[in-house]
Amino acid sequence: MYDRDEWLSSYREEIIDPDREIIDPHHHLWAWRSLKPYLLDELWADTMDGHKVSQTVYIECGWGYREDGPEHLKSVGETEFVADIAAQAAKKPDQPQIGAIVSRVDLRHPDVDATLEAHEKAGNGLFRGVRFMAAFDDEPTLSIPPHAPEGLFQDSAFRRGLHRLGELGFSFEAWQYHHQLRDVRDLARACPETTIVLDHFSTPLGVGKYEGKRDDIFNAWKVDMKDLASCRNVVAKLGGLSMVDNGWGYHLGEKPTSSDQIVADQARYYHHTIDAFGPERCMFESNFPVDRASVSYHVLWNAFKKIANRYNETEKDQLFAGTARRVYKLS
Repeated sequence: MYDRDEWLSSYREEIIDPDREIIDPHHHLWAWRSLKPYLLDELWADTMDGHKVSQTVYIECGWGYREDGPEHLKSVGETEFVADIAAQAAKKPDQPQIGAIVSRVDLRHPDVDATLEAHEKAGNGLFRGVRFMAAFDDEPTLSIPPHAPEGLFQDSAFRRGLHRLGELGFSFEAWQYHHQLRDVRDLARACPETTIVLDHFSTPLGVGKYEGKRDDIFNAWKVDMKDLASCRNVVAKLGGLSMVDNGWGYHLGEKPTSSDQIVADQARYYHHTIDAFGPERCMFESNFPVDRASVSYHVLWNAFKKIANRYNETEKDQLFAGTARRVYKLS
């Protein structure tokens, strides 16, 4: 699915606004046997494909874990792995740098302080927060099978860990599906001292039992997003809508989708979220290489720039770099 080089190269667009700084706050790296590796060279091939990307933020994806040792510390291996890659990147300062790492930590663990301390040490100054995925659904056709327990955000042990995360100055990435948005709202209200970053618009699903229900889902999603925006400790990532599970079918096309098509299909999600949260609490994200199954990097950021046309320069600076710089404490 993610080995798409030839297909993606079959369609090109002229780069829009090439001098605008971009901080991409959401990408992964991996080298699983079952997938084409996506490591520093592949990341740079995308981030240097016409747009001015200065920094990126790595988000956990379950790769590079330690093979032995205590279970709650195995994910520290991923932080070590990415910190090493960031150190390699730093040798070429004129290329996009990995400016922050968000790691996986089970916040329910009784010794969460020790786990966070281990990630912070392994991150070599880059560790900024935690993602512990909460996506839960019984739909069998999902391309990324959810592994989260039902009701994770209501778990008292999880909430204790989230409180502690905020006390220590780290953020939390919330990834779940559209029908779980109210769970995020309740979590944000219960833990107001912790910054919560909403990933991928809470992934409005469009496959399986959700196929053909896009407008109904969107109308309910709009209400829930507006409600969530009242929680001032929540910021929103704008992207991740071109995953296979969103149901657009871009990955099935003879040629990759265009930025105009993405704008036509998806712009209403972006504008509603920006209107609800304000540009100062929103940031465009690539979600690469997951969204790479559907669209090339340069086309995706062209779409973002077209969506941003209605906003002024200050607002654009926040959407493309400023919010990410502040939330992830980037220099």
